[in-house]
Amino acid sequence: MRYVISGTLRRTCLPVGFLSALRTSSVGCWRFYCDKPSGKTKTTSAATTSNEQEVRVRFAPSPTGYMHLGGLRTALYNYLYAKAHGGKFVLRIEDTDRERFVEGAAEKMYADLKWAGIEPDEDPYKGGPNGPYTQSQRYEIYKREVKKLMEDGRAYYCFCTERRLELLRKEALRLRQVPKYDNKCRHLTPGQIAERLAKNDKFCIRFKLDSKGDEFNDLIYGKIVYFIAQQEGDPVIIKSDGYPTYHFANVVDDHYMRITHVLRGVEWQISTPKHIQLFHAFGWRPPQYAHLPLIMNPNGSKLSKRQGDVQLEHYRNNGVFPQALLNYVTQSGGGFGRELLDIEAPQMTDLIQQFELKKINANSSRLNPELLKHFNRAEIRYKLQTDPAAAERIVLEVTEMVRKEFSKDVKNLQLNPEHVRDVLNWSLPRIDSLQDLVKSKLSFLWVLPKPTKEKIIDSDILAVLAKNLATEAEVPEFNKSELSRFIKAFAERNHLAFEKLMKALRSGLSGLQEGPSVPEMMEILGREKTVERIELAAGRQK
Repeated sequence: MRYVISGTLRRTCLPVGFLSALRTSSVGCWRFYCDKPSGKTKTTSAATTSNEQEVRVRFAPSPTGYMHLGGLRTALYNYLYAKAHGGKFVLRIEDTDRERFVEGAAEKMYADLKWAGIEPDEDPYKGGPNGPYTQSQRYEIYKREVKKLMEDGRAYYCFCTERRLELLRKEALRLRQVPKYDNKCRHLTPGQIAERLAKNDKFCIRFKLDSKGDEFNDLIYGKIVYFIAQQEGDPVIIKSDGYPTYHFANVVDDHYMRITHVLRGVEWQISTPKHIQLFHAFGWRPPQYAHLPLIMNPNGSKLSKRQGDVQLEHYRNNGVFPQALLNYVTQSGGGFGRELLDIEAPQMTDLIQQFELKKINANSSRLNPELLKHFNRAEIRYKLQTDPAAAERIVLEVTEMVRKEFSKDVKNLQLNPEHVRDVLNWSLPRIDSLQDLVKSKLSFLWVLPKPTKEKIIDSDILAVLAKNLATEAEVPEFNKSELSRFIKAFAERNHLAFEKLMKALRSGLSGLQEGPSVPEMMEILGREKTVERIELAAGRQK
């Protein structure tokens, strides 16, 4: 079990008595009617008043890895749907898969959501009226609910060993059939069950599927009909280690957390009939379901938690702004009108206003990395031009990045805030992220070039050039086009090879073999710094 202590989650052992309590459950003649709720179970779900109820959605990740773009898109669309309808967005941690549990993953997911601006209304950290919000803290609820299914004959003990299940699977494959459990233990007599329990035989608990066809309306894909009992045997709802399976805990939690709409990946669509049968078995009204299409890699392959380049941490470390990443994932799967395309840098309020379930595409879509670059550039421009506080933070962030990247040249760094702002404004159409500003080809922006004795052209010529550049009479406008005109005219006037002059200027301005054009470097450095560097270059050659 995990408990919330000062905002962190702690692991403890499986609660004693969960399975032992089930061993003492009454065993009688069991009957199962999925389409007829039992009178013993009261329908307490808020979904019974759907016309008046508050919209409640949830994002329910498993802490078996870190969040990638698929999870972010699911969380975002749930959040947008809740906010667009004045509802609540719930974060629930589904940590019943103990074999694949990753320590710290839940906390990291929570931090990722907050970084992205997707703030839950209820979660394991701030709590809420429908908690606990971590499944391993909800064992008393699961124990109580599974006993109801056992007593009503909707669930049963299964004593089949892993070896028998594996043999069933192999035989089905040999016969080219769909591997599935044969429901053997569904037919055990009360006496046989009592005997196995008395011997403390290992068991799990299975749910009795109805053989009828299951039909539901997917808010994205439309009417879905699926005969689940033809494709699989009765599913396990309580594992032999005492932990509830995803399917059981998911349904119980959605009911008691009063979830009205479930927006999740299309890979879960095949499980939805099973979940609806569980809801009906309890006499509860299921939420409405909307399954989101897959996001694919640019090459058409599926996203994976093991892909480092689709995890949120990758984008954070590479200078992608949260809002830019959100805008990027909205391009995979739809959900928005063409009006959103008219906004260069959509903000969260724009996404909330524009989001509609009916506009989500049913087809999978591929990521386009060029769109991410576009949205990140747009977000940098938006913050610099419309948000003074954000612009100031960006200046400070770039300043720290430069200090860290060029720590060996700290004495030669040019980092006054005005220069950083000038660089940022110049760089807007030229960079994809702030990290691009500290790449080697742009180091001249921050670091004075290293001294060199190489004499490309006469130092006196460089000194004259610096003097001319310092006066507005020679160069009225210190921009790229005017500087290009002046340098060509200066070379002709002084009978210099243009290529040689440009090489000397590049060396004196940056000390680099590549980078922006010489006039472009001059423009961003400005008149004063350009003259200063050319004078230094001339002085070093004397």
